[in-house]
Amino acid sequence: MKGINLDHCFIIAELSANHQGDIKVAIETIKAAKRAGADAIKLQTYTADTITLDVKNEYFKIDQGTAWDGRYLYDLYQEAYTPWEWHQELFDVAKAEGLVCFSSPFDRTAVDFLEELDTPIYKIASFEITDIPLIEYVASKRKPIIISTGIATIEDIELAIQTCKDQGNHDITILKCTSQYPAKPEDANLLTIPDIAERFQVKAGLSDHTLGIEAPIVAVALGARVIEKHLILDKSIGGPDAHFSLDEQEFKAMADAVRTAESMLGKVDYELTEAKNSSRTFSRSLFVSEDIKEGEILTEKNIRSVRPNHGLAPKHLNEVLGKAANKNLAKGTPLAHNDFQ
Repeated sequence: MKGINLDHCFIIAELSANHQGDIKVAIETIKAAKRAGADAIKLQTYTADTITLDVKNEYFKIDQGTAWDGRYLYDLYQEAYTPWEWHQELFDVAKAEGLVCFSSPFDRTAVDFLEELDTPIYKIASFEITDIPLIEYVASKRKPIIISTGIATIEDIELAIQTCKDQGNHDITILKCTSQYPAKPEDANLLTIPDIAERFQVKAGLSDHTLGIEAPIVAVALGARVIEKHLILDKSIGGPDAHFSLDEQEFKAMADAVRTAESMLGKVDYELTEAKNSSRTFSRSLFVSEDIKEGEILTEKNIRSVRPNHGLAPKHLNEVLGKAANKNLAKGTPLAHNDFQ
């Protein structure tokens, strides 16, 4: 798949508003993402005017129990947006670092702009999953498309996927997302990830807003192929998303743990490797537990299943009991088929 390496879980560092209006901070965050083990850096491409209206009434005032309550949407987005004139340099820095750089567009003008930058992937943000005209336009570019589902119903997801397919775009990844900032662990519902993959026959992943690194690790164990997490250079710089973002050290710990979890998943394997076969020495087998004379009957007293594994397998115990020894057998001798009649 162009833009996404499916040889391993695709880890995305979300820059979002964590640049505080300073391109130097944005550039250093991209470099930190590389050091921390990310595969990609994701931007958001909008302006306050392309995403909302500059209106100060109750409809545009945030009042949802979030860290942004009391603010007007226009003012928040005016603070949080990534200037479009930065994009080319940020794409170039990411490429130099060996990272994939792409973005979430929020209107058609952003899509056209990102096409000029030859973005390899598109991301549809959670709150835009109901914007079918936007999804239709993005999908028409025939590039891999990642869609978050934070506010979505099953019907919303089905419609978004069908919209992509109707445009001939079948390279779709759906991310489980909890649209709380931060999200409570008990609201993560990560079992949705394998259900997404099976129900919708798409690649599935996680866009995570919980605090800490546990959710991505569990998500990978459940089959997530993409992990997205907010990265901030230094939490002390503050900003709209600082309170639920990981710093470089935390992000690296997450990425390392994700890679370890991936390696532990391995493959379905029942074969006996050399190491496993060697360890079978420490399993049980049938041994002579008391000295036995030739002709003496084998009983549960003089034959026992014990460690190590040098005699007959314990599954043969019942067929052995009651048989007569055909020679003298010393205590501590592994029992063999030719030891009894």
